[in-house]
Amino acid sequence: MKSIFIISALALSVSFGFSAEGDKPAGDKPAPDFEKMFTKKDANGDGKLSKEEFLKGAKDAEKAEKQFGRMDKDSSGDLSKEEFVKRGPGKKKEAK
Repeated sequence: MKSIFIISALALSVSFGFSAEGDKPAGDKPAPDFEKMFTKKDANGDGKLSKEEFLKGAKDAEKAEKQFGRMDKDSSGDLSKEEFVKRGPGKKKEAK
C-alpha cells in the first residue's frame, strides 16, 4: 500500500514538472524576434531597410513588395526598425 502511494506521488510530480515547462501545446513555434530579423536583413547596417534589403530572399516578391508599401507608414522608401517591428512581416493589420 505504501509503495502504491509513493509511485502515485512520483508520477504526479513528474506530470506537473512536464506541464510547467510551457503553457503552449506541443508543436507551437515560438514568436519570431522581429528586432533580430531586422538586424539580419539590414545588410549595410544603416538602421533602416531599403526595399531591396526587405525583398531579398522573399518567396513571393510581389506579395513582399505590397507588404513593404503597407509597412512604410511615413512613405520614406525604407523601413525604420520601429516600422518593421511594429508590423513585423506576416502580421495582420490590427483592428481599431
